[in-house]
Amino acid sequence: MSPVTMNYIGRFAPTPSGPLHLGSLAAALGSWLDARAVGGRWLLRIEDIDPPRCPPGADDTIRRQLAAFGLEWDGEARYQSRRGDAYQAALERLIDIGMAYPCGCSRQEWQRYGHYPGWCRETPRHPERPQAWRLRGDLGINPVIWNDRLFGEQRFDPTALGDVVLKRKDGLWAYQLAVVVDDADQGVTDIVRGFDLLDNTPWQRQLQAALGYPEPRYLHLPLILGDDGQKLSKQNLAPPIPQDSDSARPLLHQALQLLDQQPAESLRLASVEEQLAEALDNWAPASLTATPTRAGSLV
Repeated sequence: MSPVTMNYIGRFAPTPSGPLHLGSLAAALGSWLDARAVGGRWLLRIEDIDPPRCPPGADDTIRRQLAAFGLEWDGEARYQSRRGDAYQAALERLIDIGMAYPCGCSRQEWQRYGHYPGWCRETPRHPERPQAWRLRGDLGINPVIWNDRLFGEQRFDPTALGDVVLKRKDGLWAYQLAVVVDDADQGVTDIVRGFDLLDNTPWQRQLQAALGYPEPRYLHLPLILGDDGQKLSKQNLAPPIPQDSDSARPLLHQALQLLDQQPAESLRLASVEEQLAEALDNWAPASLTATPTRAGSLV
């Protein structure tokens, strides 16, 4: 095992819109292993900023699933639904420095452009409508460059991505702002997550720079696809992973294989504790194949 690195802080931040599936298990497992293998901390954050998408009890199901696979977290789980004041303070800072602006445009009006073209940057076009708040990407750092630990140097022009929403017209907080504020507040040093979020990183790096936050390291893991070639997701009705440790055993072994860790076949039905102990001793992000996707389905 690597030397203890007490300043490593990782996190897993699921949206409680339903139970975890194999894809989210692989992301959680990769994040947990990366933190624990160096003696770091691993936090659980419940991203429940969109209440209509979060049925009651889904967060409890997620906690039981993680526990069944031995993925214990440090401290109390954080709920984003309780963090509105912090997000509002960050938004006001962005407004003060000219990096956020109100916008009442509808998606139907700008969808032919492929991304929002910044019509309201200087003056709202529809002040009579409810207003969202957008990040003014043309004033942020550009290009955005960082080194992903698996996929290498990444370079994006944020103006080609459009001005992302920070606060929705209905008053709900958007993911991009909330995740950046909480990562900074919790001292997260390393973000390990699925490849589908790699192209969100440019907006998040712009926000980190504008708000004076440190830049975490990033490791984007290959996205797990189902038998139909589609991303495993709650929207695609991906089967949930179990909530008991006995049923978790073969699936944990499979998740380690999806992370290119080559666990011994003799461990397939071993306890989750034994599998995780072996995985920690052999965790090697360098062994991951840098492919955006790979196939996987429940065994």
